[in-house]
Amino acid sequence: MKEDVKKVRYPKKVRDLAQMEGRAVEIGLYVCHSISGLLQTADHARAAFESRQPAYSQDEIERMVAARMARQSIFQKDPAPTLSFVLEEAPLRRPLGGTMVWRGQLEHLLEVGKLRCVTLQVMPTHCEVHPGLDGKIELLKFEDGSAVARCEGAFNGRPISDTRQLRIAELRYGTIRAQALPPRESLAFIEELLGET
Repeated sequence: MKEDVKKVRYPKKVRDLAQMEGRAVEIGLYVCHSISGLLQTADHARAAFESRQPAYSQDEIERMVAARMARQSIFQKDPAPTLSFVLEEAPLRRPLGGTMVWRGQLEHLLEVGKLRCVTLQVMPTHCEVHPGLDGKIELLKFEDGSAVARCEGAFNGRPISDTRQLRIAELRYGTIRAQALPPRESLAFIEELLGET
């Protein structure tokens, strides 16, 4: 995995993120404006990168898609880390890349959501207020008991490991999970969306 990430020359901070994810025994992730890179299909990731402005070159897009897919080897680790994802409803409804790419992404979410190591939840749009409105929240916990978090809306989005700041990030993430649909209802919601395509 490390070689794949380095080979595609992804930016250093993303290589570091992939390496931290690879060492984590527990990952919690809330994403509000998109589907987490760890959950994206290659076609969905490609469509997301192609929509960026200023435009990336085709080589850059393919390198970034390859690096994003390499990060997903985390699902095959043995033992796999415990992974928890909360996704907003709005990006799930956005047909990024067209209907077939969108359908493929929803099908992929259903597959990943059924893995024993994964908890997948959907934050419905009708939930008016929750602590994730400022942006992405990511929590990584390691075997030695240490942890790192990043909150886009707090601590200037930089990685934090201070105990007090970690508690704040964990509180925010825990509240988001409590307000989101339970895992079973979340998968049913995604199946319903798939049926609407």
